[in-house]
Amino acid sequence: MKQDIHPDYHPVVFVDTGAEFEFTSRSTMRSKEVRKIDGVDHFVIRLDISSASHPFFTGKQRFVDTAGRIDKYRTKYGKRYGRRSGSGAE
Repeated sequence: MKQDIHPDYHPVVFVDTGAEFEFTSRSTMRSKEVRKIDGVDHFVIRLDISSASHPFFTGKQRFVDTAGRIDKYRTKYGKRYGRRSGSGAE
């Protein structure tokens, strides 16, 4: 293995400020804030969003009802813009 080409990994604690959730890991990131966990200094990295607060992972995701929009459009404008006969388009 080549020497001096790999980044320095440090213990870090990622803190999701919105969900009051934190987890420890190792990273190349550093910060000025340090917290001692189990006798080891960890750099504190503050996050705006993580898996604990992201709508996809929390189940609070909002789905757009595109099929409903299409049906609503067809009922509203379907009579005005009817199908052409013989065009082959359906």
